[in-house]
Amino acid sequence: MAAVPFDERGWPGSDDELVAVQRRLAGEAELAAEFAPWTLPATALIGGCFVAFARGEAGPGRPGDRAWAAAVVVRFDTTAGTPRRRTDPHLRGVAGATRPRQADDVVGQAVAAQQVPAAYVPGLLARREGPVLAAAVGALAVRPDVLLVDATGLDHPRRAGLAVQLGAVTGIPTVGVTQQPLVASGALPPHHGRGATAPLVLDGRVVGNWVCTRTAARPVCAHAGWRTTAETAVRTVLAASTEAARTPVPLQEARRVAREARAIAGAG
Repeated sequence: MAAVPFDERGWPGSDDELVAVQRRLAGEAELAAEFAPWTLPATALIGGCFVAFARGEAGPGRPGDRAWAAAVVVRFDTTAGTPRRRTDPHLRGVAGATRPRQADDVVGQAVAAQQVPAAYVPGLLARREGPVLAAAVGALAVRPDVLLVDATGLDHPRRAGLAVQLGAVTGIPTVGVTQQPLVASGALPPHHGRGATAPLVLDGRVVGNWVCTRTAARPVCAHAGWRTTAETAVRTVLAASTEAARTPVPLQEARRVAREARAIAGAG
């Protein structure tokens, strides 16, 4: 299924343009999930991406805020019941380095720094974070099989959150991972053992799931994105997570790398 024809240099330049793209993209995402669905292989290169803003420029922010986006890739054996525990992975690099350290279980890593074009508006996160995330993902030397995005997917007023749009732009299947749903609703799982799930529903359709990645911890939301279903999102998030933390490993590493890049730049 062809991706929407624009890249990090051609993201919509206004809120109205983005809304129009999202409406078109929702239909393309529907077709992509139906006719070109991605499934989790036995061994998967699972990516994660995250944006860190300069101190004082997080939250809603404003146009021109400084941002550092990181993208990483980690290899997982997805047939294991529980992924191996990360036992203090060695970080390659030294204090005073000019670029962020890379964990020894990370097979690909890249950073992009930009000034973002917009403030945050609910439902329009792609205007603020899309270009810099696409730049970081595009700079990876190792292409992931699937990308975890700190954003929603089909759980969106127009069924095209940033996780969907970033997948369409990069051509990489995506899964959204957030702490809360955006507009979908659904009760938490009745118990919080690892692997427990509960559906997130929007207009009668399951668009994601609550999923417990760590026993006795609050679940995260796993969102269907570009070429992925709600069920595939759950399997991917669990495959990329360990009992050591709620957040999947690729997102943990992307967050650390983005924050280190920000610190090296002297912005926090």
